[in-house]
Amino acid sequence: MKTYVTVATAAIAGLSLVGEAAATEWNVSLWGKRRAFTEHVEKLAELVSEKTGGEFTLNISYGGLSKNRENLDGISIGAFEMAQFCAGYHRDKNRVITVLELPFLGVENLEQEVAVSSAVYSHPAAAEEMAQWNAKLLMTSPMPQYNLVGTGEPRDELSEFEGMRVRATGGLGEAFKAVGGVPTSVTATEAYQAMEGGVVDTVAFAQHAHLSFGTINQADWWTANLNPGTVNCPVVVNIDAYESLSDAHREALDSSVSEALDHYLANYGELLERWDSTLAEKGVQKVEIDAAVIDEFRAKAAAPARDAWIADMEAQGLPGQELYDLVVKTLADAKSGS
Repeated sequence: MKTYVTVATAAIAGLSLVGEAAATEWNVSLWGKRRAFTEHVEKLAELVSEKTGGEFTLNISYGGLSKNRENLDGISIGAFEMAQFCAGYHRDKNRVITVLELPFLGVENLEQEVAVSSAVYSHPAAAEEMAQWNAKLLMTSPMPQYNLVGTGEPRDELSEFEGMRVRATGGLGEAFKAVGGVPTSVTATEAYQAMEGGVVDTVAFAQHAHLSFGTINQADWWTANLNPGTVNCPVVVNIDAYESLSDAHREALDSSVSEALDHYLANYGELLERWDSTLAEKGVQKVEIDAAVIDEFRAKAAAPARDAWIADMEAQGLPGQELYDLVVKTLADAKSGS
């Protein structure tokens, strides 16, 4: 506890010096290691430093400042100025953005994921909820649809999901529960141990995470096209820190978001192009799920999860229907190119 308070005090002290010195240093709390999932934050740091002649720097830490489930708490108390987190880690704290984790929304690529995330992040309800944690939504961490890795015989029939222990958070977990699965929400950094120790039978991740957290190294098979949904992981900044920035430094940060996301998309695209050869190299069987099985999964999981989410949000005084409709409309616009 003493270390945590010391970090928080140092961070707050650092903020008070912004007005006395030209240099601004922000601490950024991530986890794991540098990977496709964090490339936009790395690019953001590079761009901000370039635009300010090195006067504004982002010091990125991979697990040294906070545990991944505690990043939003750290932002709220000013322990650091920027952080990444995933909605499924604490759904009660970020209810609004969990609309983006509903199963079978129909998002087809990362560009569409950016579009729907940006629309929800811009909604007043999202800003108001994050403000309770002294957090401002800065940008998303777009990920492709999740798919399973597992050991033994492939689970390619819906009946085989009955009793399947699966690492899946948020709406994905609810989707697997709807077809008899037993979801567990261990963090990404715990997934390898959970799989190795037999705590879970399968793990649902995007491709980069199967690589980064080693689950692909234990896998016998991977579902290429189940595509039940994804998780939403924003990058947020501490509101007090953001508002204390000089106009020039704030402009450098804001104007770099789009370019940082473009870099992320390009980098992730290269990873996806290499994915099939990676599977072959590691001896992992690529399993194509029959379309009828996916349709059955969607029928059992999508509408019930959507209706339950909307009802739950509305009961809490949040505009659930409006947020869901916003996602649907934004996605339709993105697909039509409008």
